[in-house]
Amino acid sequence: MMLDKLTVIEDKFNEISERLTQQETVNDTEQYTALMKEYSELSPIVEKYREYKKAVAEREEAEELLEGGDLDRDLKEMAQAQLTESKKLSEELEQELTLLLLPKDPNDEKNVIVEIRGGAGGEEAALFAGSLYRMYSLYAAQKGYRTEVLSANETELGGYKEISFMIEGGGAYSRFKYESGVHRVQRVPETESQGRIHTSTVTVAVLPEAEDVELEIKDDELKIDVFRSSGAGGQHINKTSSAIRITHLPTGMVVECQDERSQYKNKDKAMKVLRSRLLEQKQKAYDSERAEARSSQVGTGDRSERIRTYNFPESRISDHRIGLTLYKLDSILNGNLDEVINALATADQAAKLAAQE
Repeated sequence: MMLDKLTVIEDKFNEISERLTQQETVNDTEQYTALMKEYSELSPIVEKYREYKKAVAEREEAEELLEGGDLDRDLKEMAQAQLTESKKLSEELEQELTLLLLPKDPNDEKNVIVEIRGGAGGEEAALFAGSLYRMYSLYAAQKGYRTEVLSANETELGGYKEISFMIEGGGAYSRFKYESGVHRVQRVPETESQGRIHTSTVTVAVLPEAEDVELEIKDDELKIDVFRSSGAGGQHINKTSSAIRITHLPTGMVVECQDERSQYKNKDKAMKVLRSRLLEQKQKAYDSERAEARSSQVGTGDRSERIRTYNFPESRISDHRIGLTLYKLDSILNGNLDEVINALATADQAAKLAAQE
C-alpha cells in the first residue's frame, strides 16, 4: 500500500518537473509558484524513495547471486556483505519514508506569535517569564529566525507580566508548537532571605501567524481605542497617544500594543495578534469535533496543560508529556532547546504512526 502511494507520488513529481520546463508555465508566475511549492514538498519524499528502490535492487541482486551458488569464497563474502548492508539500509529508508508520508501539520511552515504570561507567583513568575522570553529568543537566533516584540508589560525588576512576540522563519511553528502550556519553575527567589524554594507558573501560548485569506475581519467588528504608552511602574515612555487597543466585538477579544512609537505600526502588530488568536479559536473548535484523532498526539495547544518543570536546585528540566528529564537547565535556558523539541517531535510522530495502525 505504501509502495503504491510512493509510485503515484513519483509519477506526479515527474509530471511537475516536466511542466516546470515548459515555457507557458514559466510565463505564468502564479502557476509556476504553485508548482514550485508542490515540487519542493514532494522532492524529499521522491529522493528518499529513489534511494530505497536502489537499496532494494542491490539487496535482490545479492540474494540472486547467493541463491545461484557456484561462487568462490571472495565473491560469496562480497555478496553476503552487500546483502547485509542493503537489507539494513532498505529497512531504515522504509522507516524514514513512513514518517515522510505522515499527514503534515498545515501550519508547520508558518511564522509564530508567542505569548508569555506570568501566572501564580507574582514577581517571581514575571521574572521567569523574562527567562523564557530570553530562552526562546536565543533558540530562534540559533535557527536563523527573526524575533520581534509585539507588546510587553514589564515589571520594575525586569520581568514581564506578559510579553508577546513574533518569530519569523520557515518552519518556525514546527519547532515552537510544543511549547504551549503551563511552565512551572521551582527555585529560591532573589528576594527570599530564608532560602526557601518557591513554585511559580508561567503560561505560554504559541499561535501560527494567520494569513489574510484565512480569516475575514470586518471593520465594523472592531472597536479601536488609542491611548498613551506607559512603561514599568507607570512611567510614561511616550508623550504621544500611539498605543492601540483593539476589541473584536463578536468575541470580546482584546489586544493591546504599545511597543512602537508609531500608531500605525502598533495597530498593524495588534491586528497580527488578533488574527492569530481568532485563528487559534477557530482551530480549537475544529479540533474539538475531532478530539479522538488528536488525543493520541503530544499536546501542542492547550495552554492550561502543565507541560514542564524547571527545577533550579537540581538543575533539572522535566517534560511531563513524554517523561523526559535532563540535568542541564542552564544550557536549555541559554537557548539549547533542540534535544527537548526533537524528543517531543519524535514522540508526536510515534503517536501518529500508532494511530494509523
